[in-house]
Amino acid sequence: MIVGAGPVGLYLAARLLQEGLSVRVLEQRKGRNLHSRAIGIHPPALEALDRLQLAAAMVQEGVPIRTGMAVSGGKTVGTMSFSGVSEEYPFVLSLPQFRTEQLLEERVQAFDGGAIVRGARVTGLEDDGDRAAAVVEPSERGTSRGGRFEASFVVAADGARSPLRDLLGVPVKTRHYPDHYLMGDFSDAGDHGQMAVLFLEPEGIVESFPLPGGLRRWVVRLGRPAGSCDAVKLSRLVLQRTGILPAAGTNTMLSAFSVRSTLARHTVAGRVLLLGDAAHEISPIGGQGMNLGWLDAEALAPLLCEAVRLKHPGSGFREFEAARHRAAVVARRQAEVNMLLGRPLPPPLLKLRNFALGAAASSAAVNRWTARRFTMQQAVPALRPAGITSGSSSRNCPG
Repeated sequence: MIVGAGPVGLYLAARLLQEGLSVRVLEQRKGRNLHSRAIGIHPPALEALDRLQLAAAMVQEGVPIRTGMAVSGGKTVGTMSFSGVSEEYPFVLSLPQFRTEQLLEERVQAFDGGAIVRGARVTGLEDDGDRAAAVVEPSERGTSRGGRFEASFVVAADGARSPLRDLLGVPVKTRHYPDHYLMGDFSDAGDHGQMAVLFLEPEGIVESFPLPGGLRRWVVRLGRPAGSCDAVKLSRLVLQRTGILPAAGTNTMLSAFSVRSTLARHTVAGRVLLLGDAAHEISPIGGQGMNLGWLDAEALAPLLCEAVRLKHPGSGFREFEAARHRAAVVARRQAEVNMLLGRPLPPPLLKLRNFALGAAASSAAVNRWTARRFTMQQAVPALRPAGITSGSSSRNCPG
């Protein structure tokens, strides 16, 4: 039983269905959020998605970002190439989250058309040591009959403010940061092609990423919460710092957010497990959260297969918990570095920082190391228990 039909829950569902397990996905929302939201898919995640035969379709629809460029005061500080991070996927793929979820959901439904139950709000959890169960509140419109859903395991992939984590009473360690952002998607004037551009300005960073459909995302760092979202306000902020004016009338998405991180004290509670943002919320800057969740799921899938085959959880779950906690800590540190580079600086310190970044970018070895860190190579799961393969036709787990 997987609670949450976001990208991480859907990925795990598809991987387990691919291996022959019986899976149900309980989702509280009755429909999909159509905003672009998370857009960056890193090479290790694309390699995982390829096991579901989805990577090729995603690459065909998305925009492969092969180069990042840092600019300050209208001058190029340095560039970073992703050419050495992966033989198969030497880029970060830009694809709106709603399309990513759509492709994953289609794959789940191809395996089992009844696997996803929408309008299902989980209000209780049970675990007697041999089985687990999710208690579902009946929906008002009858989209979910409610009741008690039993399974070998329950996986909570229900987001950063996970209700299931609260039901389990799992404490979290939270950090709040002095970083606030306003972002939006606008028509792309085509000045930067398919490059990601970071404008390192005295007032704070402005980030710019290409999107499919001739769009470009603009993200502006603020010193305080943005309050109301306004496309005109965002366009003017971008103009003030970069000299570029996104056309406010072409805006298709606006979002304001303040950054925090959370790490659950533990993610395995008997036959209930926390996954993705429910286990660790990471700053969206750098696009690591969704990718980290996929890599969590890729590490968890073989353990669930093995546990179902043996009819009891093994010690691998504790190893999984420790390994993925370490990966989350590394991802959080990388996100903190990304945010630090984007904070305002007085002109002398900004000049010094830009000089250091330029020197680092000019070194092939440093450039390659930085690109690997940025694209989450250090977060790839190391656990590879027997009992699951990477092929789409394998059936190594009992139904």
